[in-house]
Amino acid sequence: MIDPSVCSDATLTGTWGNFTWRVFNALTRPERIIPLLCIWSLLPWFIRPIRRKGFVSSIGVGLLVLYLGVVSPKGIAAGNKLLTFPLPSDPGSQADAIVILGRGPELREARVKIAEELWREQRSPLIFASGRGDALEIVDDLMAQGVPSSVVDGEPCSRTTEENAQFTAALLQPKGVHRILLVTDPPHMLRSLLTFRSLGFEVVPHPSPLPYYLAGKQKAFLIFREYLGMASYGVMGRFFPRESTQPVATTPTPPAFEQNPA
Repeated sequence: MIDPSVCSDATLTGTWGNFTWRVFNALTRPERIIPLLCIWSLLPWFIRPIRRKGFVSSIGVGLLVLYLGVVSPKGIAAGNKLLTFPLPSDPGSQADAIVILGRGPELREARVKIAEELWREQRSPLIFASGRGDALEIVDDLMAQGVPSSVVDGEPCSRTTEENAQFTAALLQPKGVHRILLVTDPPHMLRSLLTFRSLGFEVVPHPSPLPYYLAGKQKAFLIFREYLGMASYGVMGRFFPRESTQPVATTPTPPAFEQNPA
């Protein structure tokens, strides 16, 4: 496991990634967006200099209806379906590693359980956790469930899906890991699969279900985030074959599975 103290505060996403993240954060706040769109729809009728009041107002109404549709239960279900139907099924074959992507504490328990089950089914000899604020906790949770420390490893530096893929490739591919079982939630899986595949991994997706208690607003947040992520990653060419680059300032300590051979 990489020592968290060597993780860099710099990000691989750059200006475009930071911009899209800010846009995303703004659009996933209904308590702010809905009033703004209502004002857009009504304000032209109270400002005399504005020409084509009906046209300007209709744009605001259209965006409001579209936004309400996206965050509705039917909109959430349709959005999730579009993100998951292109995914190939897990054929049940073995892999070089099980890679778990961190997505916060609410989604952690389900993916830890999935990874433990895959390991106990002898689908892979190694479990690798990726994500700042999640990797260390995932490793601890796995060991608490009886998974030996000799088969768990990870990196606690990455903060984006791109960094998940880049850091994982830099650490695992030199050790001969090329076929991976990828564990993350269904909305996040398509973007993750395409990003990891672009860096040379053979990816077998094994989605971890969203918790039943997750609120509709939170599900809409995750799904809407993925559409923005798919668009921004596509524009930046992150789904096409490319060479992985060694992340800066992430010098690893020897991984657990080398320190404690099984």
